[in-house]
Amino acid sequence: MFTRDEFEDLRIKSGEKMAKDEQLHQDALGILVRADRYYWIHQTNWLGEPILQLPQDMFALQEIIYKTRPRFIIEVGVAWGGSLLFYSTLMEILGGEKVIGIDIYIPDDLMDRINSKGRISDRIYWINNSSVADTTIEEVKKLVGDSRNNLVVLDSNHTHDHVLQELRLYSQIVGNGYYLVCGDTIIEHMPEKANRERPWGPGNNPKTALDEFLEENDRFVVDKRLNNKLLFTCNTMGYLKCIKDA
Repeated sequence: MFTRDEFEDLRIKSGEKMAKDEQLHQDALGILVRADRYYWIHQTNWLGEPILQLPQDMFALQEIIYKTRPRFIIEVGVAWGGSLLFYSTLMEILGGEKVIGIDIYIPDDLMDRINSKGRISDRIYWINNSSVADTTIEEVKKLVGDSRNNLVVLDSNHTHDHVLQELRLYSQIVGNGYYLVCGDTIIEHMPEKANRERPWGPGNNPKTALDEFLEENDRFVVDKRLNNKLLFTCNTMGYLKCIKDA
């Protein structure tokens, strides 16, 4: 039998070895590309509502939330809203003030469904606007006030220019020890126009924006320990930890 510390050490070292297994990661990517034809990434629900994320990425976010206990969680790109409910459920257990969901398209029936979950819905706040609009940024900053104990998850328009603008804007409200997550960096590694037509692809996606952001901003680093253990992930190298305040 292992002690808990010994088991943790085993997991960390095994993750480091797995991260170096290039063939394994190519195999995993191949499965993701093939499964994407069948909308595998869209098959997960939380409290009956779809989450457009892989379960392993949601568990990674759960680890971040448990470890850091953010005061505010800001999700840019809410899709069907299941992830907002997921974050709010964790806040119900762990504490926290608001989950802020931002999207350019939030139909009334979607808002009605997400707002029908009692206490889990009560802390969810909606902003129906572009994530990079001045009015949106002003509203977010007003909501979080002087808090930098915040988690930001970027998962909207995946073009390089848009994601880079989001990274620059939303990194300002993330403080030392907290996380900024850049979603769908996997696009850089997928075949061009693999399964669906999109205005982004290899060379123009969140990963290329992330690389440029990290070159110009020394406040954030990739959480490699977390990244090492995510074999199936859409957010490769996208989990950024803030290492110093602005």
